[in-house]
Amino acid sequence: MLHPVRMRILMALTGSQGMTPLQLAEALNDVPQATLYRHINRLAKSGLLVVVDERPVRGTLEKVYAVNSAVPTHLGNEAFTSLSKEDHLRYFTAFAISLIDEFSRYVNHSPKIDLAADGVGYHQLVLFMSDEELVAFAQAVNQALLPFLQNQPAPERKKRLFSTIMMPEVSGK
Repeated sequence: MLHPVRMRILMALTGSQGMTPLQLAEALNDVPQATLYRHINRLAKSGLLVVVDERPVRGTLEKVYAVNSAVPTHLGNEAFTSLSKEDHLRYFTAFAISLIDEFSRYVNHSPKIDLAADGVGYHQLVLFMSDEELVAFAQAVNQALLPFLQNQPAPERKKRLFSTIMMPEVSGK
């Protein structure tokens, strides 16, 4: 799933309302057309791309593709643990692309943005924790979030996205 051409297709579509294969070919003009079509088809079959429109062009229907916003970014524990490695990579790719898509929309929504005033941030921290400390950490974060998850929409509230990724470092350090 993490083929460089497929990642470039997903990135080209990120933040757009959709693109035709011809528009993708123009955006990725160094990718041979047959290769591009093959990767578009693989992404569509995997569910990461969806057809959002079909336009009649010279007796055929031209498809407009977009990143599939319906791919779940949160799975229950039972479903999560039963996924194959390939499924995990597919869902994680969709999750990462959805983050990039949301951030792209945010930075492009206005000529001037104020990350600090909008409460926007992204960080990567290194934490050294035993398995027991990791469980305690997860419980503390969940406890801190619970009251805010109960909030209902209101005029004084903005919808905010909070995304997390936790994994061990595998480099052997």
